[in-house]
Amino acid sequence: MEVLWEREDAGHEAATARDVSRALAGDRDLAHTTVMTVLDRLAKKGFLERERDGRAWRYHPVASREMYVTELMLGALNETGDRDAALAHFVRSVSRDEIDVIRETLAGLTSKEPPA
Repeated sequence: MEVLWEREDAGHEAATARDVSRALAGDRDLAHTTVMTVLDRLAKKGFLERERDGRAWRYHPVASREMYVTELMLGALNETGDRDAALAHFVRSVSRDEIDVIRETLAGLTSKEPPA
């Protein structure tokens, strides 16, 4: 997913399995067929969309990295029996800079008119 998100952030077209294999070559010794299998499974699970390009498939993420992380965080929050306590603990665990981001985001939300 990271390779695909990075390509998308850089404005590149959707990636083939070969593109992903090349990008991962420096990090790991993975067989090309393994990369193809993982991409296919991610597409079947709805994380990626794919389109035919000649004999190859081109893959791109359905959601941005930020949206994916948001869904993970909401899923974790839904697993707790006490959302308020979990949120309070989370806020106490982040850095001052992150608290500033949270404050700015909340200020932006509260300053907007509610939808009619």
